[in-house]
Amino acid sequence: MTRNAISFISRTFLARFVFGMAFACALAGCGDRSSNASSSPQQASSGDSSKKIVVGFSQIGAESAWRIANTESIKSEAAKRGIDLKFTDAQQKQENQIRALRSFVSQKVDVIAFSPVVTTGWEPVLREIKDAGIPVILTDRAVEVSDDSLYTTFIGADFVEEGRRAARWLADATGGKAVIAELQGTRGSAPAIDRKKGFDEIVAQRPDMKVIKSQTGEFTRAKGREVMEAFLKSAEGSQINALFAHNDDMALGAIQAIEAAGRKPGVDIKIVSIDAIKDAFVAMSEGKLNCTVECNPLLGPQLFDLVEKLRAGQTLPKRVVVEEGVFPQPKAQELLPTRTY
Repeated sequence: MTRNAISFISRTFLARFVFGMAFACALAGCGDRSSNASSSPQQASSGDSSKKIVVGFSQIGAESAWRIANTESIKSEAAKRGIDLKFTDAQQKQENQIRALRSFVSQKVDVIAFSPVVTTGWEPVLREIKDAGIPVILTDRAVEVSDDSLYTTFIGADFVEEGRRAARWLADATGGKAVIAELQGTRGSAPAIDRKKGFDEIVAQRPDMKVIKSQTGEFTRAKGREVMEAFLKSAEGSQINALFAHNDDMALGAIQAIEAAGRKPGVDIKIVSIDAIKDAFVAMSEGKLNCTVECNPLLGPQLFDLVEKLRAGQTLPKRVVVEEGVFPQPKAQELLPTRTY
């Protein structure tokens, strides 16, 4: 073979080699861009900071003044921050919430937040959300799951401690001697379970305190009145000298039942409830309710602080506890003008 032929073959091989390497690098570059576009659920909403954040929120319903205030806090804070809020009302039904959560996935929202109706039955839909790479923030109520990576964080009150605070106040107010009626919240809900747990824990330490009647009032004023009427008409009704209601609305309904029965709420029957809504302060100022334990519904600012931290790629704590207080009757008149819900 001539020297010119060898030179030609060498040049041809070199050209093909360079072309092949350039093509391979181009492919690698495309692969790198694809890899960088993927992100973990914690960082799913990070990226273009100029893009409006889209949040799907599923609310339980509008069963109480507390829940209405909670909804307003979330809606108004989203509007204030320019967040695109996809809001749904589950009307107290878990199946409605699950349907809403799946709709949020199909809409490819940046973050999903919801307040679960009950604690169990969420794993399948939460796994679907996790597979879609969308972070989940639980608000107000927690869930029971075998894998806590199915949600990013939970923001809300310590319901067990709320129950303890109610029981401690009642023990002090009655000298540790009380025959108690209890109006529970929605069956299977986190606040109903945990508030009862905390309350029972303290009562168990007081031999002269006993719960003789306990039934759900479904967190509503109307049902609270209905159940309290039945309690007072029962054979043990005349013995009741204390009431623990899992929320203020049920307590306010029970006050109507107590008055209808010819007894004095706040005097003949000491009443402690939870939420600290404005109507509870009105009832305390009238001497009809003795104490309310705060459960702050104004979670909008804290919720969207967490959403924006996710957008910035920050890692969130698994649990965010809301600070709350206890308000006995003597403080009611002073604090009533300051209550916003």
